[in-house]
Amino acid sequence: MKHYDAIVIGAGAGGGVAANVLAQAGLKVLILERGRHLTFASTGRDHLRNHRLSQYGHSTGPELEGNPRVFIDETGIAAKLHPHQGGYNNNASGVGSGTLVYGGQAWRFHPLDFRMASTYGVPEGSSLADWPITYEELAPFYERVEQEVGVSGGPPASQMPDRAAYPMPPLPETKKGKRLKEGADQLGWDTQRVPLLINSVPRDGRPACINCQHCVGFACPVDAKNGTQNTMIARALASGNCTLETGAVATRLVVNGDQVIGVRYLLDGIETVVQSTNVFLACGAIESARLMLISGIGGDAVGRNLQGHYYATGAGLMPDPIWDGIGPGATISTIKFNHGNEGVIGGAMMADDFIVLPIVFAKWHRPAHVPAWGQANKDWMKHAYRRFVTVGGPVHEIPNPECRVTLDPSVKDRYGLPVARLSGTTHPETVKTTAFMIERAKEWLVASGAEEVWANPPQLHLSAGQHQAGTCRMGEDRSVSVVDRHGKVHGLRNLFVTDGSVHVTNGGFNPVLTIMALAYRTAQATLVQG
Repeated sequence: MKHYDAIVIGAGAGGGVAANVLAQAGLKVLILERGRHLTFASTGRDHLRNHRLSQYGHSTGPELEGNPRVFIDETGIAAKLHPHQGGYNNNASGVGSGTLVYGGQAWRFHPLDFRMASTYGVPEGSSLADWPITYEELAPFYERVEQEVGVSGGPPASQMPDRAAYPMPPLPETKKGKRLKEGADQLGWDTQRVPLLINSVPRDGRPACINCQHCVGFACPVDAKNGTQNTMIARALASGNCTLETGAVATRLVVNGDQVIGVRYLLDGIETVVQSTNVFLACGAIESARLMLISGIGGDAVGRNLQGHYYATGAGLMPDPIWDGIGPGATISTIKFNHGNEGVIGGAMMADDFIVLPIVFAKWHRPAHVPAWGQANKDWMKHAYRRFVTVGGPVHEIPNPECRVTLDPSVKDRYGLPVARLSGTTHPETVKTTAFMIERAKEWLVASGAEEVWANPPQLHLSAGQHQAGTCRMGEDRSVSVVDRHGKVHGLRNLFVTDGSVHVTNGGFNPVLTIMALAYRTAQATLVQG
């Protein structure tokens, strides 16, 4: 059997960062990724089959057949779902994973995001808790990711601690961004440019963003979007210390006593076992929990507290056309309401959206009085699309221990392994906070000149989409947490988790920068500890 210093399972945000930190330190690293190398040429621009809207399939994997999950809805009915269907909560499968197709909003969590229970108390029925680490402990790793992966943006919001300047200036301000800035100024709200993991100027041999209209959900046509596939993983491979196996499906962690001694995986139908000094799980909150459960690791806490993000989004129509076609589209934001809101727990960052595809506009943002088809629908689309603006953002969810990933007792995948079974709903306090934030979004739109505003009221449901987190939460109490403050699994001296599943809470922000910073910190800690 081959032996490596470290095996990283998953080549996404956390796995890519961890692999590079270890490889640059001279360790021999193996990355196992079930997906393949994906490019703009291989994924294309199909408006109905992409990672933003997968109406008839998707372009990023996993394959639609042979990779089901079971979803239990709010009424208790079980449904077997394919990867492109709602309720599956799919992350992109491929080198870079979601970082290949994300919009790349690069937010740090607020210092109070790490102290939610101390700040607000613990709502009945929730598992709200403080993190075992502070913002100040993570801040140096936020900065390393911002500088090494590459973030464009402006000065920090007044509510955030000082930090070093981003390595690149912000992308161009759009017409709608300027209009929203005027509205926020009228309200007396602080605003700042949206930080993005996108080149605003040429960097590291790759060009600047060309401002196309297909960013979030799609690969970049000029490779200006900074994912782990073209930054951290590329550097790890260039070091000569890293091997990447694509199409490699990890099937079990091999445990002996208090350590993981190897990983079983399938490649082209052939099972292989590799040994390693350390193993890093970075498969996403659903699949990392699933692999641990299949391997008999972690106890009852594994798979609990599954969370993602509700989105508090308001939509509005301006009296004049405001669409200018300048991508990616997210330019202005406020974090005024992330904390300190009377009567609710937490809050959310609010920003304008990436350019909305016409089909996404018609499917997700149509107000209730407009029919879904026919001449009236067509007339409304012609009138509304160029006047349409949304603002909103990810709400700080209140975790519920009954939101769970378990193993389905009967459904298996193409390899004969039990699939993930998703169940539960988020906490009612999350719905309350979302409703509060929707009103703030509508207030912002009206102040910016919108002549009509609307929003979909929030409902209680399981939230575990592209920002999935929480199933291997960090903590000191082994009965309710899975990893320690450095991401090491309790009771095992060489198994670490470096994805969003370690998040105790998921912040009122897009979480990718936090995933990367924690992965950097965990990998660095293993080097220090030997």
